[in-house]
Amino acid sequence: MTTPRDLLLVTLDVPGTRPVEQGDLSLALAGAELADLLAEESVSLEDDRIVPGLIPATGDRMRNQASAALVRQAPYETVEDWLWRRGRGLAAAYVAEMRAQGQLAAPRYRWMPAGPPQPADSPARSAAARRWAAREPVLVALAAALGIEAGRPVALDEDDDEALPTVLAAVAHAVTELEGVRQRRRIEDAAFDNIWRAP
Repeated sequence: MTTPRDLLLVTLDVPGTRPVEQGDLSLALAGAELADLLAEESVSLEDDRIVPGLIPATGDRMRNQASAALVRQAPYETVEDWLWRRGRGLAAAYVAEMRAQGQLAAPRYRWMPAGPPQPADSPARSAAARRWAAREPVLVALAAALGIEAGRPVALDEDDDEALPTVLAAVAHAVTELEGVRQRRRIEDAAFDNIWRAP
């Protein structure tokens, strides 16, 4: 399994302090893809820019799509730009892919077809649960950005360079920024409604 798939399963299995918005999840999944690419040394960061290296094809369609989406010409792409560009609609893409592979089932209640998918009992779900129980730092940090807490804070290994913390910080910032946009829209919508309701 991969960090994005594990993260999606965690968001469905572990209750958060608030419902996970699709836009937030998409940003976090894009960050999870980048974290995996960094871990396997397929990309590196120069400051906050993603520098692609040799990326072998795999049997994972979503992983291959992420690799193909990398900007391969200087000055390359910033982590923030990657999150917003790659993250567009990414949650829905992962849900569709994992449903096709039998890792997600339809909503529990037939009378609620628009409800969230349910994790199927599968080796993938068990692996994600083990990783979560072990408090794997990258998975925990990404989940925390979505409002899902795992208890006490988890530190990355001291041997890690600044690349991974840069990605995790960018995810947290992007999710916060997106929530700010939502709040402004809610305020604007409420003000518009008040204008029409005024006598």
